Amino acid sequence: MKINKIMVIAGLCTASLTTNISCKKSSFDELYRDPSKVTETTVEKQFSGLQFTYRELVVPTYRNYFVTLAPTIHRYIQTVGWSNSENQLLPGAAAITDRWERYYQGLAQFRELEKVYNTSVDAEKADKKIFLLAAKIFFYDQTQQQVDLHGSIPWSEAGKLSSNGGNYGISYPKYDKAEDIYTVMLDDLKAISSELNNLSISAPVLASFKTQDLINSGSVDLWKKYCNSLRLRMLTRVSQATSFATRSTQEINEIINTSTTFPLVLENKDNIQVDIFNNGSDINAKGFQDAIESWNNNIAGKLMIDHMKNNKDPRLSYMFEPGAGANGDYIGLDQSLTSSVQSALIAGTPTAPSTIAIYNRSTYTRNQNFPGILITASEVHYLLAEFKQKNGNPTGAKSNFESGIKESIDLQKRIRTVSNNSLLAAPTEPTTTDINTYITNIGWGSNNIQLIAMQKWLHFNIIQSLENWAEVRRLNYPILAFRVENSDIQKVVPVKWNLPQSEQAYNLDNYDIIKDQDNINTKLFWDSN
Repeated sequence: MKINKIMVIAGLCTASLTTNISCKKSSFDELYRDPSKVTETTVEKQFSGLQFTYRELVVPTYRNYFVTLAPTIHRYIQTVGWSNSENQLLPGAAAITDRWERYYQGLAQFRELEKVYNTSVDAEKADKKIFLLAAKIFFYDQTQQQVDLHGSIPWSEAGKLSSNGGNYGISYPKYDKAEDIYTVMLDDLKAISSELNNLSISAPVLASFKTQDLINSGSVDLWKKYCNSLRLRMLTRVSQATSFATRSTQEINEIINTSTTFPLVLENKDNIQVDIFNNGSDINAKGFQDAIESWNNNIAGKLMIDHMKNNKDPRLSYMFEPGAGANGDYIGLDQSLTSSVQSALIAGTPTAPSTIAIYNRSTYTRNQNFPGILITASEVHYLLAEFKQKNGNPTGAKSNFESGIKESIDLQKRIRTVSNNSLLAAPTEPTTTDINTYITNIGWGSNNIQLIAMQKWLHFNIIQSLENWAEVRRLNYPILAFRVENSDIQKVVPVKWNLPQSEQAYNLDNYDIIKDQDNINTKLFWDSN
């Protein structure tokens, strides 16, 4: 976990505060000003504004978890259990629209940062380059997720109303192909990685960067690791696409073989995340409880629970708690059952409470300090394990695989440590023997890619849901079964989302060009399984 520091509050939307005020995160609401009354912004303010605007897609919040994730992705990959219903595999308009709008609010912030930076004098550009480079890394992380949800999206020309002088006629953005967006981002991230290694930052600018940086507290080393770990993720994501296969292999080899030049997140202390230091501020996880506990969105699924129980997974008691009527046993909800049977199991009765396990309320849902996790050491180790396994280095793959498991167990402990809720007693910390027993139970030697995929699924669970769905689609594992009805419009899990209806209403000319691709059963370019 990173140490808190003083923040300079960024302006919101596409403008910022007129003065540069230092304060703690707790003062966001005090310092907010009506954007329509703001006339001045700076690169520094836009940098923090970008991070602050995207906070709801990073930190566990009510709308992201309740409106977007609970009725869609959490079900598609069965990281939760739920009572089966009609058309349960059809993504709803509210979920799609909510996520879409939040992404483009952040994109508008980024475009304004670009505008302010590009209109600065050359000396100021050189001085403040770190803000632009870091902003790009974070923005590309969010963009990669958006592309993985929809495929082609308005991007290169999107968010430029301000740059176009308020001219709506020339500001309707075209759609960029998913492959093209990935290419641009991978090219730029590689260049950024080199720039960060050679960047000279003056003491005053570095001090300002530390003040404004909500993610890495101004650590350039962590931004380097964020950049290269994001590259590794994206290169792996596209590794089975014909147009990227050679590039993916070459660049991942370069990252692995030149670790000092291309450092990665390999320990939890370097995880890329937004820590909650004051849950009374606008950056908090207070909405997590209602989002997950409402409408039984916190139910444990049978596949996940059984796998963890059967293999004595040390994370089990951190992630879940037994049902009130289960006498301490962990029982997951079976998705093959009828809705009426499931509903009865979930509800229980006053004399026979539900036996179904739920996500641990003290570790997860009522932990108002739950961090907004972007990239973890475990994810990086699993990516390295997959690459090494596929490229003739099973010994190295096994080492990264086991390191990924150990870091994942440690992450659950760290999350529980920062919790401000004590409804449930903290689990007994697993011993080295407990951890090694679990690793032995999991095994290694056959079906290793499936073993890696399973650990990714367990590790991401509901913490990094979008990454989880992307990896389940890419690796086709774990194998999931769903109950469908004859009347269901969508009888299989979608492989992407629709575009929101607003695109047909407000960007119709550009939408018409790609409307044939707007099909939830049309795979993305990297999804070749």
